[in-house]
Amino acid sequence: MGIGLSVGVGISVALAVIRILTEWSILYFVIPGYVLALILTFFIPPLFTSIAFDSGAVASGPLAATFMLPLAIGASEAIGGNIFTDAFGIVALVAMTPVVTLSLFGLVYAIKLKLAEKAVVVPEEDAIVDLDDPTEQND
Repeated sequence: MGIGLSVGVGISVALAVIRILTEWSILYFVIPGYVLALILTFFIPPLFTSIAFDSGAVASGPLAATFMLPLAIGASEAIGGNIFTDAFGIVALVAMTPVVTLSLFGLVYAIKLKLAEKAVVVPEEDAIVDLDDPTEQND
């Protein structure tokens, strides 16, 4: 789970920088991200859904305020952009990407669980198991 959260936050940093450099709207990132997260909730266990949405909320506060916003402001000033429009939505990206990555981890878990259930060999109930050694002679 920690790896998924870290990957999600790293992706949000990359998306924030891409967004600042290209001056794309925040809606191009947030709407598809949350649509993907909501679609994935139908295919993953409920435990992963609750952890994913909770982790997105936890990571967004302290991380975005202390690291992401200064990074976005610095990147925006370096390219001569507008700080207010470029740095807007960083918290939304930080809240969204851990949800998507942990939901994808949950999807991988669900797929592996189904494959493991198919691989289990269940013996037939009507099978006769002979535990006696046929080489032994009863005298």
